[in-house]
Amino acid sequence: MSVSMTDSGEIATPVESSKSAMTWGPIFGGAAAAIGVTLILLLLGSGVGLTMVSPWSGQSSSLGTVGVTAAIWLVVVQWLSSGLGGYITGRLRTKWAAVHTDEVFFRDTAHGFISWALATIFVAGFLASSLTSLAGAGAQAVGSAATAAGTAAASSTASAADLPTAYFTDALLRPEQARTGATSDDATATAEVSRILLNGAAAGQIPDDDKAYLATIVSARTGLSEADARTRVDTVLKRIDDAKVAAQKAADEARKAASTTALLGALSLLIGAFIAAAAAAFGGSQRDEEEDLLVTPRI
Repeated sequence: MSVSMTDSGEIATPVESSKSAMTWGPIFGGAAAAIGVTLILLLLGSGVGLTMVSPWSGQSSSLGTVGVTAAIWLVVVQWLSSGLGGYITGRLRTKWAAVHTDEVFFRDTAHGFISWALATIFVAGFLASSLTSLAGAGAQAVGSAATAAGTAAASSTASAADLPTAYFTDALLRPEQARTGATSDDATATAEVSRILLNGAAAGQIPDDDKAYLATIVSARTGLSEADARTRVDTVLKRIDDAKVAAQKAADEARKAASTTALLGALSLLIGAFIAAAAAAFGGSQRDEEEDLLVTPRI
């Protein structure tokens, strides 16, 4: 605290309030209002969003459309809930007497921002808890499916860990007369074809000698000519490549949708913070427009 002396020799001491400039009552009140409106709007958005996904092919919205729509809805939620919470925060606080107008404006915007921050933290924690519960249930279901799949895989010819060794072992022990071996033992031929396809999927391509061997096995088991068997092999391998490309395209679309959603989500938070601060300043200014005057009679 600085002390100054006037020209007449008097000591001037700055007047400083003993109360904090932060009023927690209006802040908590505005945050509670924002939380309530946010939860209502999120539930409403979830109900509307469920109509965008259909089990029938061709009737569902694309992943990008769903992500962008959800992000836009988050902007709307932030706009409405933050505006209401900030306005309530500004209107509920008491009038600051003997405070400069600029300082009042700053305090109102700060109160609105803090109210928005509290509401955002609560809602984020609530959503994180809900998503964790859903993820736990999903993980349990996936674990059950994985257990069942592991039990079934135990009875198969080779496991995924032994695939490289089994594939090269098959390559070493391939009979010269592949047609005779494939005809006499269908189970072995089927398992060997599966290992060739799996190895090709892992390596990214199937060597030409493996394609020729597959054509020989297909010809022996189906009665097709060598040329027709090779055509069938090429057709199936093309379908596998097409499925791989489709999966990569879907993953890329999901990545882009997630990126767009994250950016719009961050934008919605910035909008919410600004709206909350502006609404609190507006509510505070309306609160200060009406003045209650106390009239004391002369003695």
